[in-house]
Amino acid sequence: MATLTYVYSDQTAVLGPLATYAEPHSYDLCQPHAGSLSAPIGWEVLRLAPDPEAARPSGDDLLALADAVREAGRPPAGTPVGTHGSEPVGGAVEVGRRGHLRVLRSTDG
Repeated sequence: MATLTYVYSDQTAVLGPLATYAEPHSYDLCQPHAGSLSAPIGWEVLRLAPDPEAARPSGDDLLALADAVREAGRPPAGTPVGTHGSEPVGGAVEVGRRGHLRVLRSTDG
């Protein structure tokens, strides 16, 4: 995958790594189309080699993911300590807890 960006004022087409956000006059291309790209007569095509290190997740990416998982597991604000949300519905009783998981037992005989 690559992103093609036109710079009309310079009559240049820039083909580089996949962009992380949308921008006017830019288009994402699959590998076959990126490889066979040609520009109008008089235009220059700049092909920017992708940085292999940039494609790998960084330590910051992994920390952000871990923080997001922790945040999703937290009880909503205002929830009393020891209760994680509403009580079971439909004839079940909580008989145990491990972290955010609850063990329920049916009260329906």
